[in-house]
Amino acid sequence: MKHWIEAARLRTLPLSVSGIIVGSMYALANPTDTILTPTEVFNWRLFAFAILTTLGLQILSNFANDYGDGIKGTDNEDRVGPKRAIQSGAITPEAMKRAIIMTSVLTLLSAILLIYFAFGDTNLSYSLFYLVLGILAIASAIRYTVGSKAYGYRGFGDVFVFIFFGLVSTLGVNFLYSKQLDIELFLPATAIGLLSVGVLNLNNMRDEESDRKVGKNTLVVQIGGKKAKLYHYFLVTFAMALVLVFALLNSFAFDQYLFLLAFIPLTKHLINVYKNEDHKALDPELKKLALSTFALSVLLALCLIFFFSDLIVNNS
Repeated sequence: MKHWIEAARLRTLPLSVSGIIVGSMYALANPTDTILTPTEVFNWRLFAFAILTTLGLQILSNFANDYGDGIKGTDNEDRVGPKRAIQSGAITPEAMKRAIIMTSVLTLLSAILLIYFAFGDTNLSYSLFYLVLGILAIASAIRYTVGSKAYGYRGFGDVFVFIFFGLVSTLGVNFLYSKQLDIELFLPATAIGLLSVGVLNLNNMRDEESDRKVGKNTLVVQIGGKKAKLYHYFLVTFAMALVLVFALLNSFAFDQYLFLLAFIPLTKHLINVYKNEDHKALDPELKKLALSTFALSVLLALCLIFFFSDLIVNNS
């Protein structure tokens, strides 16, 4: 059990649900009808199964990465960071393959229940769209490192992370509640997507040398470490700017700027990356950026709940 928990990489899980938290709380703060009671605006079954589905996708991705990099020899003595399960011999490739299949099935079942709770037996077109989206997400989580044409080995991992853990996670879950697409929500959705890409970029900066040796052509390998640093500055600073613009456009009150507290560890993180001269020493920053992103999403969600509370008071 210990080895399976390590293979699931628990430290990556809070980051994966950041978009779900913001998208859900935005639905609570922006009801599409005149009924403002939490039980009628906010569906806890949707929230619970959205979280379960997203966690399933993240764990599936972690298992698949362990399997793909393990059987290809990418995880070797040159790799920085904790040893993977297959690399260390704690879990066999066959057992990991079975775990990937089981996790895929469970994640798909969770996604189907999520879709049912959102649309019931109506809106068949929406249900089919989300079902296809769920299947694509599962396939993408596996194909990142598995297979001869794994897109993570060709520098497209950043695109997958941005789309699924930023846009789809935030905008997708909000649509399940509201049945409409809110343009303003693109700002925090994009911000969370950029910060999630930042975590992947850090991981790839840390592993640049070992990835280059085995032919894993991540974006960092393609553009080089120096440009990857500039890219990282852009990802984090632009994400912070987007959240601030979102607050200004929504006329946040003074107490709704609580999310600015998350800018402190994000700024410290940027300083640490700037001072870094050995990318192999960036491993601790992975956890810091992931948790800072999660903190930002939680604080922003609280700010949206404050707005919802104001709506209750004003309409009572």
